[in-house]
Amino acid sequence: MATNAGRLTGPAGQLFADPAPTPDEVSFQVDNNSEQYYDSPYFERHQDQVQPVPAPRATPPRLDLASLLEADVLAAVSASKRISFHAVGDTGAAKVSSIATEAGVADAMVKDLSAAPATAPAFFFHLGDVVYHFGEGRYYYDQFYEPFRAYDRPIIAIPGNHDGMVFGDAPDTPSTATLVAFLRNFCAASPGPSPDAAGLVRSTMTQPGVYFTLEAPFVSIVGLYTNVLDGPGVLSSQGGRYPLGDEQLHFLASELKRLEQQRTGGDQRAIIVACHHPPASVDAKHGGGTGLSQDLDKAFTEAGVAPDAVLSGHAHLYQRYTRALNDREIPYVVAGSGGFAAERPKGGLPPAPITVGDFTLVRDPIIEFGYLTLTVDMTTERGKLAIRWGGTQGSTDAVTVDLGSGRIVSQQIPG
Repeated sequence: MATNAGRLTGPAGQLFADPAPTPDEVSFQVDNNSEQYYDSPYFERHQDQVQPVPAPRATPPRLDLASLLEADVLAAVSASKRISFHAVGDTGAAKVSSIATEAGVADAMVKDLSAAPATAPAFFFHLGDVVYHFGEGRYYYDQFYEPFRAYDRPIIAIPGNHDGMVFGDAPDTPSTATLVAFLRNFCAASPGPSPDAAGLVRSTMTQPGVYFTLEAPFVSIVGLYTNVLDGPGVLSSQGGRYPLGDEQLHFLASELKRLEQQRTGGDQRAIIVACHHPPASVDAKHGGGTGLSQDLDKAFTEAGVAPDAVLSGHAHLYQRYTRALNDREIPYVVAGSGGFAAERPKGGLPPAPITVGDFTLVRDPIIEFGYLTLTVDMTTERGKLAIRWGGTQGSTDAVTVDLGSGRIVSQQIPG
């Protein structure tokens, strides 16, 4: 059973965890039957079409962790000169058989919160696919609020493709507009109880949009929405192929440039980019997105700077790549292992390390449910970003980047 060590509140009265969490679910409050709509005529005709990207509520869209956590918690983090946080994607359990796998990940993350405020994870950055299969609000209780009822920290999220899909209910029309439930639960104008939480107390999140920058002590995370395609992620029109603008690319470039200027001015921090779809992946079902990688590179080039790490989900297993870019070594980490389903690598792969485009798959993928814990440590002159993946069955992986040089200084390689 999940337990929480003590309830935190936010400066606007936000609540994050129930005071007396109940035992883990063994059945759904609302049975999920939406998988059948994959066979609908509407889905067949529209599955390869992207959906509109909702405009942010604020420009530029930024979210300050100080608006979510009390000053004494942030003061303890700042005094320690280090911050930790969780990250993983694809948590939503759409089938009864997956309830235990999502609960196993969530319960393990809750245990991490029992550490002192200065060392416990300060928040959870969800990498998308909160709810399966079509982003329905009626499934938020069983797939999100109940599993994380004891997670006594803010949960911030970017949407995954399943959060934005709207195919369902009627044979020829979508049941609702894209991202309605995601916006209601994560991009509310003010915090408060969610109608989708069935009485659980977690406050709605107040992100300014589906793409935004999270500003926290020692780390900034630029979160992007890579749309609804089940295969590759999409950020732009990609030369007219998709009916999208370049707003996210310009936003990413301007934020990277701004954050690098802050670092040059002495505000040392890690810069991380998070997107649901992976730029590279060797999973058997989804694969990586060459177009997405090119989109990201276009923004990196415009900014004249690349991030210290790129996080993604979508593929339901753990993968870690290294990419050499601008004389830096950048970890690209795929962590779609949050509980929805396990996925295997495509067949015929040689043992790692292997080259995938200009990415190096450093170690063999891990087919296990688990999550990331990231720690930015500024107790050293340059600062370090440590990324650790832990599986619910005991598997681990880790990599540490020196933020000053942009070089990998340690990593866990099996064998």
